[in-house]
Parts: sequence; C-alpha cells; structure tokens
Amino acid sequence: MSGLRRVARRAARAGDRREREQQCDLCAEPLVYGHPHRHVLQLATGGVSCACRACAVLFDHGATSSGGYRLLPEERRRLDDCHIDDTLWAGLGVPVSLAFFTRSEETEEVTAAYPSPLGALRATVPPDNWREVEQCHPDLPESVSDVRALLVNRARGASEHWLVPLDDCFRLVAVVRAHWKGLDGGPEVWQRVEDFFRALTEPTEPTPFPIEEASWASP
Repeated sequence: MSGLRRVARRAARAGDRREREQQCDLCAEPLVYGHPHRHVLQLATGGVSCACRACAVLFDHGATSSGGYRLLPEERRRLDDCHIDDTLWAGLGVPVSLAFFTRSEETEEVTAAYPSPLGALRATVPPDNWREVEQCHPDLPESVSDVRALLVNRARGASEHWLVPLDDCFRLVAVVRAHWKGLDGGPEVWQRVEDFFRALTEPTEPTPFPIEEASWASP
C-alpha cells in the first residue's frame, strides 16, 4: 500500500505541474509558472494574452499594433489627489463601487467595466461625463488608453484611483469571480479586494492569474 501511495503522490504532482504549464499565446514558447511575463491586448476582442520575453521585446520596439496586438505597460501609479464625487460617479453609468475605465485610441470611446461573478461587465461612458472625470487629475486625458486603465475603488468607504495596466484590472476581475458568494459577495471577496489594492503598492510581481477566469461577461 505504501508503494501505491508513493505512485499516486507522484502522479498527482505530475498532474499539478501539467496544470501549471503556461505558454506564450503568440508563439507557444513555454513560460515558467510563477515567473513574471508580459501581456498583450488583442484589439479586436479585448482579450489579454500572455507573451514571452522575445514577443514582448518585439512589441516593445515599434510593433505596438502589429497583428492587432498591443503590449501592456508595467507602470502603476496611484492618483492620491484625484477625486470623483458621488454625483459624477452616478453619471458614469456604473451601478457598483468598483470599476475600471479604458479609452479606445481608434474611436475615442470610453468604456467602463466592473467585476462581477460572471466576469467583467461593460458600459459605454457618455463623453461629457468622461470630460468631467478628466478634469479630476491633469494626467488623465493623456494616460487612459486601450492598455492603461483608470481603476477606481469606492467599495466599503475606500477612495482609491489608480492608473494601471489592463492586466491588473483582469487580475481583479479574476479575484472577484473566484471568491464571490451570495448576493453581496460575502466577506471573503471584499477582503481579497482589499488585499489586491494593498498589493498594488508593493514592488513585487503580482500573482499570476488564469486569463479565462478574467474574461468579459457575455452581453
């Protein structure tokens, strides 16, 4: 029986390793699980894909939109002096207190997205309302794009405004989707959200996340 248990443990460990295997979504180069790597945005679908070092370098040196992909930035910045009041927030068409905003560089349309148990739900922001948001901080008009989002946390009394890469937003979507329980999410998911924002200030690489867990919700 002890021999069978050793075989079973080895098989389980091998299965775990296979589950943790990752590949570059552009060239199928293996990626080491848990090690940092870059991501790219597929403009046609809004999906975020993993990129190996070589592909990231390619997109970082002029091929920024080759094949309909754009490399996501790495910088995160908290906008401590940014303030969106309740009236302006209500005009953005976001029914919850946690959302991120991106702007299409092709159409200039601004989209609000917010985490849910089903994925990220989206709504188009009225242009006049977005111009009011841009007045809240001098960096907003030039910083929000397809790949860099304004991430706002007003949940449970918080007031945080961040400029972050889009993959950070998808990590947050994955957290909410994985831990939401009941009608209001339950205490665990909100603790996880607090931990997520606390980790944004740390210089370490965020925990990897499964892209499929952070998908857009079906309309």
